[in-house]
Amino acid sequence: MNDNDDLEKLETKRNALFNKIIRLGDLRKGTISVNYRKCGKQNCKCTKPGHPGHGPQYLWTTTIKGKSHAKNLKIGPELQKYKDETDNYRRFTELCREIILVNEKICDLRPPLDMDDKEAEALKKKLRLYFRQKLKKK
Repeated sequence: MNDNDDLEKLETKRNALFNKIIRLGDLRKGTISVNYRKCGKQNCKCTKPGHPGHGPQYLWTTTIKGKSHAKNLKIGPELQKYKDETDNYRRFTELCREIILVNEKICDLRPPLDMDDKEAEALKKKLRLYFRQKLKKK
Protein backbone atom coordinates (compact mmCIF):
# COMPACT_ATOMS: atom_id res chain seq x y z
CA MET A 1 0.00 0.00 0.00
CA ASN A 2 1.38 3.40 -0.91
CA ASP A 3 0.81 6.90 0.43
CA ASN A 4 -1.79 7.67 -2.26
CA ASP A 5 -3.93 4.73 -1.07
CA ASP A 6 -3.58 5.90 2.54
CA LEU A 7 -4.45 9.45 1.50
CA GLU A 8 -7.58 8.30 -0.34
CA LYS A 9 -8.71 6.21 2.65
CA LEU A 10 -8.16 9.13 5.02
CA GLU A 11 -10.05 11.53 2.73
CA THR A 12 -12.93 9.03 2.56
CA LYS A 13 -12.93 8.77 6.35
CA ARG A 14 -12.90 12.57 6.70
CA ASN A 15 -15.84 12.89 4.28
CA ALA A 16 -17.76 10.25 6.25
CA LEU A 17 -17.16 12.23 9.46
CA PHE A 18 -18.43 15.42 7.79
CA ASN A 19 -21.55 13.53 6.68
CA LYS A 20 -22.16 12.41 10.26
CA ILE A 21 -22.08 16.06 11.34
CA ILE A 22 -24.62 16.97 8.66
CA ARG A 23 -27.00 14.28 9.95
CA LEU A 24 -26.72 15.30 13.63
CA GLY A 25 -29.70 17.61 13.66
CA ASP A 26 -30.22 20.37 16.23
CA LEU A 27 -27.53 20.85 18.81
CA ARG A 28 -27.22 22.93 21.93
CA LYS A 29 -24.25 23.59 24.19
CA GLY A 30 -24.73 22.97 27.89
CA THR A 31 -25.48 20.41 30.54
CA ILE A 32 -28.59 19.19 32.29
CA SER A 33 -28.44 18.62 36.03
CA VAL A 34 -30.91 17.02 38.41
CA ASN A 35 -31.36 18.99 41.62
CA TYR A 36 -33.14 18.55 44.93
CA ARG A 37 -33.58 21.60 47.16
CA LYS A 38 -34.51 22.36 50.74
CA CYS A 39 -37.22 25.02 50.86
CA GLY A 40 -36.25 26.56 54.20
CA LYS A 41 -39.63 26.16 55.92
CA GLN A 42 -39.10 24.86 59.47
CA ASN A 43 -42.00 22.37 59.49
CA CYS A 44 -41.48 21.01 55.97
CA LYS A 45 -40.64 17.34 55.41
CA CYS A 46 -37.45 18.39 53.57
CA THR A 47 -35.88 19.46 56.90
CA LYS A 48 -35.99 15.88 58.22
CA PRO A 49 -32.62 14.08 58.29
CA GLY A 50 -32.00 11.96 55.21
CA HIS A 51 -34.64 13.69 53.10
CA PRO A 52 -33.09 14.75 49.77
CA GLY A 53 -35.24 17.86 49.38
CA HIS A 54 -37.89 18.93 46.91
CA GLY A 55 -37.45 17.69 43.40
CA PRO A 56 -36.21 16.43 41.17
CA GLN A 57 -35.81 19.67 39.26
CA TYR A 58 -34.08 19.60 35.89
CA LEU A 59 -31.83 22.55 35.07
CA TRP A 60 -30.09 23.24 31.77
CA THR A 61 -27.03 25.49 32.12
CA THR A 62 -24.54 26.91 29.63
CA THR A 63 -22.13 29.78 29.14
CA ILE A 64 -22.47 32.02 26.09
CA LYS A 65 -19.89 34.78 25.51
CA GLY A 66 -18.78 34.51 29.14
CA LYS A 67 -22.28 34.85 30.54
CA SER A 68 -24.05 32.00 32.35
CA HIS A 69 -27.53 31.01 31.28
CA ALA A 70 -29.90 28.59 33.00
CA LYS A 71 -33.39 27.29 32.42
CA ASN A 72 -35.61 25.00 34.47
CA LEU A 73 -36.95 22.22 32.26
CA LYS A 74 -40.26 20.43 32.57
CA ILE A 75 -40.01 16.65 32.59
CA GLY A 76 -41.41 15.25 29.36
CA PRO A 77 -41.00 16.54 25.80
CA GLU A 78 -39.09 19.70 26.81
CA LEU A 79 -36.52 17.77 28.87
CA GLN A 80 -36.16 15.17 26.08
CA LYS A 81 -35.62 17.93 23.48
CA TYR A 82 -32.84 19.56 25.53
CA LYS A 83 -31.28 16.16 26.30
CA ASP A 84 -31.19 15.25 22.58
CA GLU A 85 -29.74 18.65 21.64
CA THR A 86 -26.99 18.56 24.30
CA ASP A 87 -26.17 14.96 23.36
CA ASN A 88 -25.88 16.07 19.71
CA TYR A 89 -23.54 18.89 20.75
CA ARG A 90 -21.27 16.45 22.59
CA ARG A 91 -21.29 14.15 19.54
CA PHE A 92 -20.50 17.18 17.34
CA THR A 93 -17.44 18.09 19.44
CA GLU A 94 -16.24 14.46 19.34
CA LEU A 95 -16.65 14.34 15.56
CA CYS A 96 -14.70 17.61 15.26
CA ARG A 97 -11.83 16.08 17.26
CA GLU A 98 -11.85 13.04 15.00
CA ILE A 99 -11.88 15.21 11.87
CA ILE A 100 -8.88 17.16 13.13
CA LEU A 101 -6.91 13.99 13.84
CA VAL A 102 -7.69 12.53 10.41
CA ASN A 103 -6.96 15.85 8.72
CA GLU A 104 -3.55 16.10 10.41
CA LYS A 105 -2.68 12.67 8.99
CA ILE A 106 -3.83 13.84 5.56
CA CYS A 107 -1.65 16.95 5.86
CA ASP A 108 1.35 14.80 6.81
CA LEU A 109 0.87 12.56 3.77
CA ARG A 110 0.13 15.29 1.22
CA PRO A 111 3.38 16.57 -0.32
CA PRO A 112 4.09 20.29 -0.76
CA LEU A 113 3.42 21.81 -4.17
CA ASP A 114 6.17 21.49 -6.77
CA MET A 115 7.59 24.86 -7.84
CA ASP A 116 10.34 26.10 -10.04
CA ASP A 117 13.12 28.22 -8.50
CA LYS A 118 11.50 31.54 -9.44
CA GLU A 119 8.16 30.60 -7.84
CA ALA A 120 9.95 29.27 -4.75
CA GLU A 121 11.88 32.53 -4.27
CA ALA A 122 8.70 34.60 -4.66
CA LEU A 123 7.01 32.41 -2.06
CA LYS A 124 9.93 32.75 0.37
CA LYS A 125 9.76 36.52 0.04
CA LYS A 126 6.00 36.51 0.60
CA LEU A 127 6.32 34.29 3.68
CA ARG A 128 9.12 36.37 5.21
CA LEU A 129 6.98 39.49 4.82
CA TYR A 130 3.96 37.73 6.31
CA PHE A 131 5.82 36.56 9.42
CA ARG A 132 7.66 39.86 9.82
CA GLN A 133 4.29 41.67 9.92
CA LYS A 134 2.96 39.12 12.35
CA LEU A 135 5.86 39.78 14.73
CA LYS A 136 5.24 43.55 14.60
CA LYS A 137 1.63 43.06 15.75
CA LYS A 138 2.73 41.51 19.06
